[in-house]
Order: sequence, then structure tokens, then C-alpha cells
Amino acid sequence: MLEKFLEAIHGKRYLSVDFIAKEDNLLRNRKCVPFDYGESRRYRDGKDRFHFLDLNSPDGKHNLSILPSQVKKVEVLDESFNPADYINWETNWIVERDWGVYS
Repeated sequence: MLEKFLEAIHGKRYLSVDFIAKEDNLLRNRKCVPFDYGESRRYRDGKDRFHFLDLNSPDGKHNLSILPSQVKKVEVLDESFNPADYINWETNWIVERDWGVYS
């Protein structure tokens, strides 16, 4: 799964992600922008997580950071994204990439 995630980062491709939600243990599917992989600055527990932007949550777009054990399937979609459409902060990525000014 990590290999597909990294492929999507480097190819600037959207992902279809199946994961188990921690709130209710239900399987969810979301279209996501792959942001990063590694330790979470939010949770501060030292565990690596997949960091996405969830694009089709019923609650609207939001950041989604989930443990690898929660991820059940990752599919790289044929649709590309433009980082400029989603990034409006100074980045400090864990995974190196060539996203121009958003790298």
C-alpha cells in the first residue's frame, strides 16, 4: 500500500482509499489527495500514518491521518491533481517530492 501511496504522491494522482474508521469501525471509501507518510505532528505518538486530504467526506473536505493497520485498500486513480488547488501553507513534507513551489 505504501508503494501505491508514494506512486500517487510522485505522479500527483488521486487515490481511492478503503479504510476502517476509528469512530465506528466501519469500512469507508474516500477519494483522497495523498499528502504525506510518516509521524503525525497532530497525534505525537511516534507512529507513522498515511496523511490524506479526504475529498468526499459527508462532512466536507478535511485532513485524514490514519494508521497503516486501518488502511484496507489503496488504488491509484487515472486522474491527476494540481498541488496548487489544495496547498495554501508552507510545506515541510516527510516524503520528498517534486511539486515545484509546493515541494
